[in-house]
Amino acid sequence: MARFHAYIDGIGLIGPGFHDWAGARAILTGGQDFQSQPTVIPAPAALPAAERRRCGAIVKISLAAGYQAAAHAGADVATLPTVFTASGGDGANCHEICQMLASDDRQISPTRFHNSVHNAASGYWSIASGAMAPSSVLCAYDGSFGAGLLETLAQVRCEDRPVLLIAADTPYPEPLRSTRPIPHECAVALVISPSQGARSLARIEAELCDAPAARMADLRLEALRMAIPAARALPMLGQLAAGTPGSVVLDYLDGCAIAVAMTPCS
Repeated sequence: MARFHAYIDGIGLIGPGFHDWAGARAILTGGQDFQSQPTVIPAPAALPAAERRRCGAIVKISLAAGYQAAAHAGADVATLPTVFTASGGDGANCHEICQMLASDDRQISPTRFHNSVHNAASGYWSIASGAMAPSSVLCAYDGSFGAGLLETLAQVRCEDRPVLLIAADTPYPEPLRSTRPIPHECAVALVISPSQGARSLARIEAELCDAPAARMADLRLEALRMAIPAARALPMLGQLAAGTPGSVVLDYLDGCAIAVAMTPCS
């Protein structure tokens, strides 16, 4: 595989103990202690009231992280192509549908059905942002962040335009939780551009490798990285927070990882 290079212009991060990139940066650089807390998901103010009532956590946290990243980059959400990636989808909605199918009344509501599709967050994003740009939706189980990053970098290079990557995961209720134990909601968003701009944070290069994935020095952050597929981005975010040149290896598929080299933009 060829080595892709591009520039990170904006970051959004919401998760257990993370409210935004500014707060997360202090934690990732060791300036502030990490305290795992229930994820606080902002209300999707950009959605009309009816859609706000209908959408689930995967939509709300995806939109919130995406808007954070776009604001950080100074990008127009209405013009950004998007790549959405998630290891599952709306876990709570899936649980409700399974309960209904296991009951005597198997009539699934239209709202439950349209929220069950994997591209629900992408659809709600287009409503909230008014975006008419292309949107891709991926799933690669625990390698979903890596798959989304590679897809985004490929689109940036091929289309020569900025692309917004949004990776998100949400928990399942029991009994599905025992099989897929994602403990908290988490979303990471990156605006990635083909060339350096006034707001560019770092130049990144990515290529496939067979090296072991980087681990977080803080055991609590490492537990988070392992528990939530979207949090596989943490080593990369930690290197970006440090503001120094360096490389990390991110989880992807069995026997295949992604080496990411980063150089801060001055």
